[in-house]
Amino acid sequence: MFHPENFPPELLAGPFSIELANFLGVGPGRLKHADVLRLSRGIKAINIQDASLALLTAPFTQVTGYSAASHATAFTIWEFPGFLPGSDDNVIHISRQAPHDEPRRAGIHGHTTKFRDDEVFCLDGLWLTTRVRTWLDCSRRMSIEELVVVADHLLRLPRPEFEDRTEPYATLAELEQMLERHKGTPGIQKARQALTLARVGSDSAPETRLRLALADAGLPEPLINVPVALAHGKSRTPDAQFPDYCVAVEYDGGTHNESEQVGRDILRQEDFQEAGWVEVRIGKIHMRDDAKAAVRKVRDALYSRGWRPKKN
Repeated sequence: MFHPENFPPELLAGPFSIELANFLGVGPGRLKHADVLRLSRGIKAINIQDASLALLTAPFTQVTGYSAASHATAFTIWEFPGFLPGSDDNVIHISRQAPHDEPRRAGIHGHTTKFRDDEVFCLDGLWLTTRVRTWLDCSRRMSIEELVVVADHLLRLPRPEFEDRTEPYATLAELEQMLERHKGTPGIQKARQALTLARVGSDSAPETRLRLALADAGLPEPLINVPVALAHGKSRTPDAQFPDYCVAVEYDGGTHNESEQVGRDILRQEDFQEAGWVEVRIGKIHMRDDAKAAVRKVRDALYSRGWRPKKN
């Protein structure tokens, strides 16, 4: 009978290298048991049912020298917003430092690359490309809009009261430096264009997509998540605002359906109305069909306040 509880706990969470098992005192004989899975050359597992992608990936980088998880795998582990074609494929992406050969294993998409020491990061024992390097590596397969979504995510200033960090994931200078380092990288032209469209302030991917849709429609660029002083000393921070026309825009995500949030939304709208502002509320339904409905709502509000498009 197989007794997994007799194995070291380090081997029960997910896949492991045979080298690690031997180091922990588990010899070849015990690893030959039928209930110990063979995932790849030199990699075994007792349980992979609840293993995270990071745990599934770690042993593949451990048995492949000079390597790190990258591309779609790093994209997923870093929990990037945005759409990356192929990110849901059951393939692990591993990059290996040139001039070493790219990894060749079943279930592995190998890459050969050159990364500097500050372009890889050790996350709980897993080596993977940094967020900034991952953004660049994925640029070849991503659209400009989705690259902006990720760039906004990296540049966003965190809210310490809700998050366990006080600094953004990256600065504009760090993103620019990455582009300067790797001038010949496929997709770099898209990344450069995306960086010119990125802004500090967007709190979510839908907010970024809305801002880009408004720009594509020729509307003025809004201020993003900037406090605005209203009547009686009140202050509100709309997702976007056009202060010259007293128009505020709010994107209502899933949490806005909760009863307490609905009440807060009503109070916020009343505050804007009392101060003479127009509040435009955008939902997921308005973002369909290239956000045409959202653009129409914002344009109508701006028109009602005297805005007119500039003549060429």
